[in-house]
Amino acid sequence: MADAAPSPPPPGWRDHARRGRDRWRRLPLAARVLLWIIGLILALWLILFITKGRFLKAPFERVMTGQLERQVRVGGDFQLYFAPIAIKFRAEGLRIANLPWASRPDLFHADLIDMRIAPLSLIFGDRYRLPWLELRNAAADLEWSRDRQHNTWTLGDPDRKGEPITLPLIRRALLAGTTLRYRDPVMQLATDIRFETAKARDTRFASDLRFAGDGTMRDRPFTLTGGLLSPNETMTGGRNSLALRAVAGATVLEVSGSLPGATELEGSDLRLVTTGPNLSLLFDFLGVAIPDTRRYRFTSALTKAGEEWRFTHLKGRFGDSDLAGRMTVSLPKNRLLIDADLVTRTLDIVDVGPFIGYDPQRLEAQGADGAIETVGGAPRILPDAPLRVEAIRNFDANVRYAVRTIRAPNVPIANAAVTVKLDRSLLTLSPLTFDMSGGHVASDIEIDARRSPVRTRYDIRLAPTPMGRLLARWGVEESGTTGTIKGRVQMTGLGDTLHESLGSANGRIAVILPAGSMWARNVQLSELDVGTFVTKMFAGKLKQPVEINCGLIAFTVRNGVAAADPILIDTKKNVMLGRGGFSFRNERLDLVFRADGKKISLFSGQSPVGVNGWFARPRIDVISPELLARGGAAAALGVAASPLAAVLAFADVGDAKAAACGPVLAGADAQAQRTRGGKPRDDVGRGTTAKDEKGKGSRKEQKSQDRKFLGIF
Repeated sequence: MADAAPSPPPPGWRDHARRGRDRWRRLPLAARVLLWIIGLILALWLILFITKGRFLKAPFERVMTGQLERQVRVGGDFQLYFAPIAIKFRAEGLRIANLPWASRPDLFHADLIDMRIAPLSLIFGDRYRLPWLELRNAAADLEWSRDRQHNTWTLGDPDRKGEPITLPLIRRALLAGTTLRYRDPVMQLATDIRFETAKARDTRFASDLRFAGDGTMRDRPFTLTGGLLSPNETMTGGRNSLALRAVAGATVLEVSGSLPGATELEGSDLRLVTTGPNLSLLFDFLGVAIPDTRRYRFTSALTKAGEEWRFTHLKGRFGDSDLAGRMTVSLPKNRLLIDADLVTRTLDIVDVGPFIGYDPQRLEAQGADGAIETVGGAPRILPDAPLRVEAIRNFDANVRYAVRTIRAPNVPIANAAVTVKLDRSLLTLSPLTFDMSGGHVASDIEIDARRSPVRTRYDIRLAPTPMGRLLARWGVEESGTTGTIKGRVQMTGLGDTLHESLGSANGRIAVILPAGSMWARNVQLSELDVGTFVTKMFAGKLKQPVEINCGLIAFTVRNGVAAADPILIDTKKNVMLGRGGFSFRNERLDLVFRADGKKISLFSGQSPVGVNGWFARPRIDVISPELLARGGAAAALGVAASPLAAVLAFADVGDAKAAACGPVLAGADAQAQRTRGGKPRDDVGRGTTAKDEKGKGSRKEQKSQDRKFLGIF
């Protein structure tokens, strides 16, 4: 048998290498590049994992110092590697220097910082994700500069404008001996908070992060306590449980609920409860100015969606009034914005006072008398509480508020609504509307705090309102009264308080009475027409209506002093004229009314009737000096002749000039008024505070009114 052919020798490593090289060369270039990259990454990962990245300590300090433009130093051990996918960073004795103007040398320092970083969050998204963070004996110093243009946590260029704090999204944390210091000179806020982590008692949670702190806000001290329970790693989908309590004097705020992560507020499910003596004290912590209130208690659901904090299902009480609705707080373009829709079912009149500057505590203790203060021996009712100009510069607002019923004796107001807008110190209440005595009031008020002093524009319009209902508390009865009233106030004033604004105002006030009837007794009593009143009374026709042709009660306001321009009411049988004025400056009244009959009437007290005193305490001078003189003449005639002759002293000769109603119903000034024959009226004054028919006034009267209206002695 022939010998078998020898088998080929097995391939050596050179053969394997040659075949592998051939296969590599046959791969597309893109595939070869990709594999090279993957290989380098795996090699880098392996090197970092084995060495723990300790050799990167010096490059880390150098690169971070350049990027942050702050000195960064690691005093002890340093580790930076993938474990296995998340980035593990560990540093002992880490220090990040502060800016030169800061009150502390370090922005941050820690004996130990150990954290895991989600790699993709460094590339995508605007917030880093930390599945784990451990800090030991760490301290962070967060400060705003005195001009609030810069802060310590906005890293990089030291001249860069300060940005709001953006915390990383931390799922779980372990803190020991860690403190946070925050200072804001403009907001007048200073606080120090201490953090400690304890073992959780509930087995569903791995740890309980406790925090406690104190501080001051606008010189008012407060304390802060709370805890955050972190879920156990074995609890799939576990959420952090938060409990927080802040106390500032009698103001208490409590927040409880759950968070997706330790600092992950998006999708939070929280409940807020707050109580206190004055809601404005709570909003001071946001740097937001709102009117004072009486004691309050509110509850709300609270969550964060995007850049918005949403307060939903808001409900509670302030004083004796209720409030419900929703509110959103956000920071568009780094500026605080409040947007709200609020509803009150029943608003107590005492709770309205603080909205225009009255002290809620005085109103609660004294009722309506709490709105009156004595200044220089005289009563004053216009409030002097200043608009907080500096505070309203800090935020913008868009608030819609509706009130169904206002609980108040003798104030027939309901269905009020207002839209409040604040746009960089320009505050508007437009529209501000409410129903009153069957009529409707619509207002537009603009308060411009962009300038100094503050300028306020008032435009208040009263739609035709039944006179019988509007004046019911003054003795006018609806039965037999068909007349209506409409009016408008247009003024502009300067000043930071309502009193200052009206005390410097210029503009016009006009109340128009279209044709209608009013219960005769009220008209005749206001005219002191004793003869007509007695005749009607004995004839048994006391409720016979008197026809009003037209009427105008108007004032021109100059530098806070309102002059009758004109007061003219034309009825079927009489013409009532008024002259004089009043002052918003010191709230003095100096008006005189006179009624002239169109037909002769006996027992007519035709002499003027004065209205004097102050807004808070008006006085009606029914028995004027002229009427007393007539009484003296009547007594003399009665003695010299007979009692019947005494009535001659009270006789109205019936020479009143009927009014042309066109200018009256148009709200025209005194110079535009005409008689029914078309002639200019010479008995309505000249739009001055003078009380004679020509509107000139004597030097003595002028001096007297200067003392009354301007306080000039």
